[in-house]
Formats: sequence, C-alpha cells, structure tokens
Amino acid sequence: MLKAERHKYIMTKLIEEQKVVTTDLALALDLSEDTIRRDLNELDGKKLLEKVYGGAVQVKEKAADVFNIDINAEEEKKRIVAKALSLLRDGQVIIMSGGSTNLVFAKLIPAELKATIYTYSLPIAMQLSQHPNIDLIFIGGKMQKNAMVTIGMDVIQVVSKIKADICFIGASSINVKQGLTEVGYEVSIVKKAMIEASDRVVSMFTSNKLDTKMPHSVCEISQLDTIVTELDPNDSRFDEYKKSGVFVL
Repeated sequence: MLKAERHKYIMTKLIEEQKVVTTDLALALDLSEDTIRRDLNELDGKKLLEKVYGGAVQVKEKAADVFNIDINAEEEKKRIVAKALSLLRDGQVIIMSGGSTNLVFAKLIPAELKATIYTYSLPIAMQLSQHPNIDLIFIGGKMQKNAMVTIGMDVIQVVSKIKADICFIGASSINVKQGLTEVGYEVSIVKKAMIEASDRVVSMFTSNKLDTKMPHSVCEISQLDTIVTELDPNDSRFDEYKKSGVFVL
C-alpha cells in the first residue's frame, strides 16, 4: 500500500473512531508497527493528528465556523466540476455523496437550475440550502461528526427508495480491477445504495486517486457511466478504463 493510501486510511479511521491504535493499524494494514509509527509522526508533523503513546488522537481545533471548510486543491477541483456541470438538466432527480469535490460542485451549480437533490452530506446540504431553485432533501441518520455525513440503515433505507436520474459520487480510490473502493465500510454501503438507486453514475475525483485501492468495495468499474478528473480525457492513463466501457469527461 502506498504511503498516501496509508495516510488516508489512518485519517479516516481517526474521523470514525476519534483515536487510532498503532497495533490495530499495523494488523489491519499488514505492516510493521515501526512503519505505522513513522506515518503517525509524519501526520503529527503536518498537524493532522496528535501523536500519543500507543497511537494518535484528533487534533483539538480552535473554535471556528464549522461550515467554513478549507478545501485542498480547490482550483483543481473547480476544473473537474466545470466539466461535470454540463451533465446537469432541469427537472433531474440527483443524489450527491459527500466529499470536497462534490462540495465545490454544489457551490457552482447554476442559480437557474431547477432540480431535486438528495444528499447525506451536511456541508453540501448547507450549501444547497442557499440555492434559489433546488428542491433539497437532506437524508438524516447517524452523524459522523468530523466528516459531517450521515451513515447507517436510516440513510440506506431512504436512498433505496429514490429513483434518481443521476448520482455524483466521490471516490477515495479507483482502479480497473477493483473498481471504486472506500476506506470506511459504512460509507461504502451508502454509496452502493446510491448507485443502485440511480440511472446514471458519475464519479468525480482528482487524478491522484487513479489506480489506487482501499479495503472496502463500492462497485465495479462497469457500474460507472462517467468519470471526471482534471486531466485531459485522452490521457493514456484512461485507456484501460475506456476499454471497460467508462466514458471519460
């Protein structure tokens, strides 16, 4: 597993459980405890977590507006979103997963668009609540507080009853053989339900997610209709994806 994948796994576990234990991470990732300690030290140096004896805990943040979210590589994500906006039509029923790319997408949806959007992401719901013509449905459930998304059977039951024209789904990792994969099991289950409920599935992500994998499967590549990144769609890195029947925007 690449370092970036390990770091993403560690940070996701930290969000889900508020702490991580070195021995548990080493067992889950089939790595030495020394490797995990080096990862935790590096993440501590970046102030992404607080290293403690035997593991790490979340950084205690200063009081701030919880909806003032810092988005990494925002300009890059705006380039992705600019392509995906062409897929929107008046009257669509849309499902949106969480994630920073989808949050940028929500910010840039044209004011004149008239559509119904379901989401289990609180930041995205708050953003869309300001849109003049969007009929917004926030899907309630158990809240992952730091990720600010809802999970669990309540979410899955609502999603399973939706008949959506299109869903915009974020990606933690993607490759041709394993398809779309996620760090967290509960999020992967919600995303599976989103896909089943939608006629068309669009995954938007930055190109560093290409050809990586995480522990929990979301769907096979063949279940995606379109993928959107900041790269030129003719980039050779997409050749195998196109052979699998995916349209690259």
